[in-house]
Amino acid sequence: MRLVFAGTPEVALPALDALIASEKHEVVAVVTRPDAPAGRGRRMVASPVAERAEEAGIEVLKPAKPRDPEFLARLAEIAPDCCPVVAYGALLPKAALEIPAHGWVNLHFSLLPAWRGAAPVQHSVLAGDEMTGASTFQIEEGLDSGPVFGVVTEEVRATDTSGDLLTRLAFAGAGLLEATMDGIENGTLLPVPQPVEGISLAPKITVEDAEIDWTAPALRVDRLVRACTPAPGAWTTFREERLKVVSARPVADHTDLEPGRLAATKKAVFVGTGSHAVELTWVRPQGKKPMLAADWARGVRIAEGERLGA
Repeated sequence: MRLVFAGTPEVALPALDALIASEKHEVVAVVTRPDAPAGRGRRMVASPVAERAEEAGIEVLKPAKPRDPEFLARLAEIAPDCCPVVAYGALLPKAALEIPAHGWVNLHFSLLPAWRGAAPVQHSVLAGDEMTGASTFQIEEGLDSGPVFGVVTEEVRATDTSGDLLTRLAFAGAGLLEATMDGIENGTLLPVPQPVEGISLAPKITVEDAEIDWTAPALRVDRLVRACTPAPGAWTTFREERLKVVSARPVADHTDLEPGRLAATKKAVFVGTGSHAVELTWVRPQGKKPMLAADWARGVRIAEGERLGA
């Protein structure tokens, strides 16, 4: 099939690479978000998908909005058979959905209908799921509600951050998306409607959502830190300045600290929670690079009774 691939961030690259390498299909163009400012200099930078497509000599379309008439006209000229999508980042209008003969097929990083929305992997980690996966489905006008072509499953490990899990799903999902294109092309694969039960939503996790509540149990704190790594980053406050918690681990045998209360030894830093303590392993003070929590504690000289959070 002639494919127009839609995607933006680095997580979309394994799928794009797989489809470019496919002997059965041809990626004739990609659709991605417009260049955006990045870095300290805030210079305009193309998306990872745009850069990879340009390296491969593939046409790149960067509409400000997918409903732009110029974009729709060009897409109609290209006349793709199907448009695979991975983390494109914009809602597609009906006019765009109707152009390819086989529609738009999204690779979504959850086992639908669980975790529909922008942040399925983060919510899976936050909820303590033991199993998740990726799904390919036919895009329709509803939010991740279209019929499903196929799934792959992935275990959620006890120490997984959302970044760890998303990386594994990106590669597993790339194979699923390629297989889905094969099945659509040869007519052996038909989508199945999603169940009406088991629907859960995964809205974007904001910076405000990522603030640690030290009165919560240690298990909840651990999940929040892992779910928000690498972004937006779990955080708290210390001496009225923001402190990011890059990594931490529950310590079940340390139960004598009040929520938020700090205790530091030469090699470790502990914080009380609503249950037992957690050990901070890496932190990032405001305006500084990540550092070992023990090094941070020595530098700030934690006083008796000091705490994190409000």
